[in-house]
Amino acid sequence: MTSNDGRLAGKVAIITGAARGQGAAEARLFAAQGAKVVLGDVLEADVKAVAEEIGAAATSLRMDIRKPEDWAEAVAAAEAFGPLNVLVNNAAVVHFASIVDTTVEDYERVVDINQKGTFLGIQAAIAPMKRAGGGSIINVSSIDGLQAKNGIIAYAASKWAIRGMTKVAALELGHHGIRVNSLHPGGIDTVMGNPTGMDNIDDFYRRYPIPRAGRSEEIAQLALFLASDESSYSTGSEFVADGGWGCGEFQKFLPTS
Repeated sequence: MTSNDGRLAGKVAIITGAARGQGAAEARLFAAQGAKVVLGDVLEADVKAVAEEIGAAATSLRMDIRKPEDWAEAVAAAEAFGPLNVLVNNAAVVHFASIVDTTVEDYERVVDINQKGTFLGIQAAIAPMKRAGGGSIINVSSIDGLQAKNGIIAYAASKWAIRGMTKVAALELGHHGIRVNSLHPGGIDTVMGNPTGMDNIDDFYRRYPIPRAGRSEEIAQLALFLASDESSYSTGSEFVADGGWGCGEFQKFLPTS
């Protein structure tokens, strides 16, 4: 699955939440485009299976992104391949509940993983990327980091925080050749985006400009652009792939021309 002349040839990447969904799709695509990839996830058996599928260009580790020691292990695994050039802070969780039904424990768990985990990833990548002469950090936020929906108070808080953290990091790290951008997917057909495994998930999106759920591979393509040198003049920015969700809903009873 690897290429010597791909868009990420010679690069080394860490991807969290790589056992399935967007993280796994990014790992496969990055490796196919010439990168060496370190796959981290708490789902140890699943992430190992993805790495084994990719082959010699990949390695995996059980990784709890809330723990600095796990980040140190991931960086060491990456530098065994070569200088660390790319970090995709992809791992996240969501908790669906109204504000009054969200417990302190629920709230803290989401923020601890999504927000603190991203912070620790940024922090861990700085020294190795300076040694590498620069790099790209991709923080996966959400459209819920640009707007919001009811029932996701902790998730929205964490994803808005990632957006702000991205801009602070871009300011602090730009002069070191380290670019930091946020990626904002819309509704994606993954375990998180479709937790009940609905076969008709696309029906939920029928009133948006692209009337279907997104696919993990489509988000991976945007991550690939941000990881590559093609995005060399982009930092501190939000990159959205939401099928037009942010435009609003299409109303059939209104004129279309």
